[in-house]
Amino acid sequence: MRGKLADPNYKLQFAGHETFPLRQLWLRKAYDAVARSDEIAPRGTFNDPDAIVAFGVGKNMVAAIRHWGLACNVIQETKGGYIPGPIGAALFGPDQLDPYLEHPASAWLVHWLVAGEGNRATTWHYVFNHVSGQAFDKANLISGLRELVTSIPGIRVSESTITRDVDVCLRSYIPKDAGSDAAEELAEPVLAQLGLITTTRGSFDFRVGPKPSLPDGVFLYALTAFWNQSASTANTLGFDLIALERGGPGMTFKLDVDSVAERLVDIERTSGGIYSWSDTAGMRQVIRRKEVTPEDFLTLAYRRAKQCS
Repeated sequence: MRGKLADPNYKLQFAGHETFPLRQLWLRKAYDAVARSDEIAPRGTFNDPDAIVAFGVGKNMVAAIRHWGLACNVIQETKGGYIPGPIGAALFGPDQLDPYLEHPASAWLVHWLVAGEGNRATTWHYVFNHVSGQAFDKANLISGLRELVTSIPGIRVSESTITRDVDVCLRSYIPKDAGSDAAEELAEPVLAQLGLITTTRGSFDFRVGPKPSLPDGVFLYALTAFWNQSASTANTLGFDLIALERGGPGMTFKLDVDSVAERLVDIERTSGGIYSWSDTAGMRQVIRRKEVTPEDFLTLAYRRAKQCS
């Protein structure tokens, strides 16, 4: 096992979403519930009896809203309660980059947060970064995750919990069938619009290749987050790591190597000179000219998304 799942500080999590994939307005609801407090929103924000009325959904859905808000860094837990997180502040705060989560950039960003960074979403990270081959089935996913859990001393997760988590992960990426009368249930999962996974008669396939709707800003956000996590002190990062390493942008976004190369060749322009591409003596790598945070690229992602909308 390589990457994040090999990190002893990484916390496995296979529950919390109450079997609900992330819906369109849930992140905004989580942010608003926390941001309306002058200081720290109390812990009862998501579990007091009146939370059901405040959110306008059932108790389990309120818990799911909390889970996805935390998983996407829209809100953060702190001593005594909750505060807005950096993603929530960027999307829904004063800058209002995407107040209703309408732009394709947001779905790609959410995908990176849950599948690339994998916070509170171990199955999502495993599926996109540790499944070999383009085709896969549910049984193999469950078996692989069970082996992962049993390989870590002191961790116990039931197979039924893993199975439910796999179901929710796959449903997150597959367009929903009609058949429910509930407004919240009729909404497509946020990630379904990406078309990253297709299904035919119980088997699943990744759609690997160029992703025209993936904004350069979100790709740069992911690259920066991956770089800071895997090689924070290095001023260069090799092409193979970016394109093929588990937890990297290439694997997480299911980009083929040619598509990654096209983005990296143009990276000096898209990053505003923060990064540059070098291909010397067969050594292909990105050079970092300035220390940045992933959030530095969010405005770029949404500015261009709005220009194209």
